[in-house]
Amino acid sequence: MSSIQQAYQKAIDVLNACVRPKGFYASGLKGGYEAVWARDSMIAALGASLVGVKFNEPFANSLELLSKNQSNLGQIPNCVGSYNTDRKSDVTFNTIDSSLWYIIGHNIYTRAYNNKNFLNKYAVNISKAFFWLKHQDPDEVGVLAQQPTMDWMDAFPHKYGYTINTNALYYAVLMILGHKKEAMNLQKIINGQKNKYISLYNNKLGYYYSWGWKNHEQYREHEEWFDSAGNLLAIITGLASPKIAKNILKFIEDKKINQPYGCKTIWPPIKKGDKEWHDYFDNCDAREAYHYSNAGIWPFIGAFYVVALVKTKNYKKAEAELENLAQANLQKLKIRDFKEGYEFNEWLDGRDGQPKGEPYQAWSAGSYIYAYECVQQKKVLWF
Repeated sequence: MSSIQQAYQKAIDVLNACVRPKGFYASGLKGGYEAVWARDSMIAALGASLVGVKFNEPFANSLELLSKNQSNLGQIPNCVGSYNTDRKSDVTFNTIDSSLWYIIGHNIYTRAYNNKNFLNKYAVNISKAFFWLKHQDPDEVGVLAQQPTMDWMDAFPHKYGYTINTNALYYAVLMILGHKKEAMNLQKIINGQKNKYISLYNNKLGYYYSWGWKNHEQYREHEEWFDSAGNLLAIITGLASPKIAKNILKFIEDKKINQPYGCKTIWPPIKKGDKEWHDYFDNCDAREAYHYSNAGIWPFIGAFYVVALVKTKNYKKAEAELENLAQANLQKLKIRDFKEGYEFNEWLDGRDGQPKGEPYQAWSAGSYIYAYECVQQKKVLWF
């Protein structure tokens, strides 16, 4: 059996291990991330929804749990479960991408299982989530803004205002909900065709800024490190034009962001003493270069890289990178008191590709299946 097929079968096993009565836990081992995170469960569902009806129930249960715990203002929780014991709450918020992934998840569920009744059941919740999102637009121009650490990068780096990760997802949401005019407006602004003071694309660099905020005459609040997930999502969702997509993929190749496996979270890594450094970074796993979200390798981003290659019709390259991703995911990590090592890890060392973090990750497994199916079908599914 090829490593691609072996990883596909193992990914299904990992998703099975992550299934609980309330939905998809973020990881499948005892002592891991034993709770339902909105983004993790929905990214896992990108692929889980493509394995027949096997994961229909945990996908639905994840959406139901998030719906049940939606805030009065419409925000979808970041996480539901007892994992965050220090906060003395089983429901945590303070994210912007959770509401975005929630809406995307409902669209995928409806299409995967042809179940419009489920969509109708939660139509009010979806409407409330979208209503909350539209109020994250302080400049009233149709572009979402956020506070620092309000997306999947919840500890590092420091970004705020208009971010490419959030607005790529927002573009997808606008298209899903039929707001094409608003989606085109967002695309023109982010890509620099109008309201250039808000634009995130830099033609000279060849990629989107990770974030940008206000202009102060000749100065703008922004940083120029490359956000892999955000730029790849811009390609996958269609926010990036074909020319921009080509430039982004060239940058990844030129800087070897896809090596030894796809993909490093950011480039270049941020080090103590750099102008982008903040004191609180010392207290997170990203304090060391090439670790965690500081240019560590995250397999779910590697899956997005494969899908972005499919989007741009680089089919041979996509298959080669899928093979590389399979090998990354099949590495085993021994952790805690488990006698055996486990695959589909949270992240890998950005230099040598050694597995780190928590194994048996739902989004590492689900996103692999998603990338696998996109390569097999030679098209981007769901977006």
